Formats: sequence, C-alpha cells, structure tokens
Amino acid sequence: MQASTISTLQVGLTGSIGMGKSTISNQLIKLGFPLFDADREVHRLYSPEGAAVPLIEQQFPEVVVDGRVDRTKLSTVIMRDPSSLSVVEKIVHPLVSAERVMFYENAADAGKLLVVYDIPLLFENLSKHTVDYIVVATANPEIQRRRVLERPGMTEEKFHSILQKQVPDEEKRKNADFLIHTDYEGFSEAKRQLANHIEAIIEKNPDLWETWKSGKPGATHNELPVGLDELELSVRSAIDMVVFDLD
Repeated sequence: MQASTISTLQVGLTGSIGMGKSTISNQLIKLGFPLFDADREVHRLYSPEGAAVPLIEQQFPEVVVDGRVDRTKLSTVIMRDPSSLSVVEKIVHPLVSAERVMFYENAADAGKLLVVYDIPLLFENLSKHTVDYIVVATANPEIQRRRVLERPGMTEEKFHSILQKQVPDEEKRKNADFLIHTDYEGFSEAKRQLANHIEAIIEKNPDLWETWKSGKPGATHNELPVGLDELELSVRSAIDMVVFDLD
C-alpha cells in the first residue's frame, strides 16, 4: 500500500463523569471519525486472556474472578486503599498507551483526517498523551449530579470518590481548546457545537483538509485515494453537510 501523505490530527475528548462525553463520542463515530475509547480498551484488557489480568492478579488476587478482573471488586480495593490506584495505573496505562499508538499508526497509514481519543482521565495524565486539540464535555454541576446518581448502583459516596480522583471541571474548561455544553434538552445543541468545533479545526488546518477531501490528485471514482472506500467517500459528503450547513 502506498504510504499516506496526510498528517493525521489527534483530538482528545474528555470530561468529568456525567458530562455527556459518551454521547459526543457516538456522534463522532457516526460522522466517520476513527475513535479510540480508552475505557473500552481497559475492559478488553480486564477480560479473560486480557494482558492486564495476570499482572493485576499478582498484586490483587482477590479481584480476579473466572479469569477476568472484577471491576467492582477492584473499585472496592481502591476505595479501601487509595494508594492501590497508582499500582493499577502503572500496570494499565502502558498497555492502553501501546494500543493507542498502534491505533494512530493504522489511521495515519490509511490517510485519516483526524482521530479522536476518548480518554476520561486525559487531564489527569496529560503528560502521557500527545494531542493537537482537546475537546471537553461540560454541564451544570446539578445536571451532572442528577445524571450520575441515576446510574445503577451509584451512590453519593461513590460519586464523591470519583470526583476526588478527577481534575475539577472548572480547570478542564480553562485548559480546553473547545467546549461542548450538554446542559440542553436533547442533543441538537451539542451537535451544533460539535459541528462548529470541527469547522474550527478545519479552518486551522486548511491544507490538510483540502488534501484529505480531494484525495490523490487525478484520482477517479475507480481509483480511490489512499485509505478511502465508497463508505468513507459518502462520510465526507455527510461531514460537509454537518459542518457547513449548520449556520
């Protein structure tokens, strides 16, 4: 395969618990952008035959059940002894990082415009990540609290414990390149904000956008640009409509 000439952008998507980040992730996937979900990768690493299982079992044998890491048991251990969190992070972070690097290299080789990293604790581990832009999902604290406490098994104590481990929303907003406010009913307003942010990224990288949009010079319908197929060509048209028709 011919090497891509696209310098694929890296966008970090983050937000505190209950801020609507997952909904934004789903919209980005619908638009056709490759998305690396750090939490989903951790789930995979904790599953049977996952690379993290034997390493965590060495440190906390009581949390491994039927060949998988029981996240509820692990959370209990961490709540009982907060210092154990750093032990878990030293095991898991390098494994997730290696998968993310491979994900990016594959996307760059395929000539993708940008990739998105859905990383809940991006600011908490910012030195370990390379991103060009950071998008933060945010909402009113009362809305955040209501959303979180509606989750099965969630308690005020758990919610408080989670917040204690996360960089405050106010600090995240100060250091974000783009904010998406999810306070509104429905998702139309958040979609509009997301579209505006995509447009802003495009405007900051006009040469990259034109190269990605047009593909190889002289390419025909039967000779698709590197890394593209019929589906991705249709996705491009959809992005054009979302970005430029939402005024």
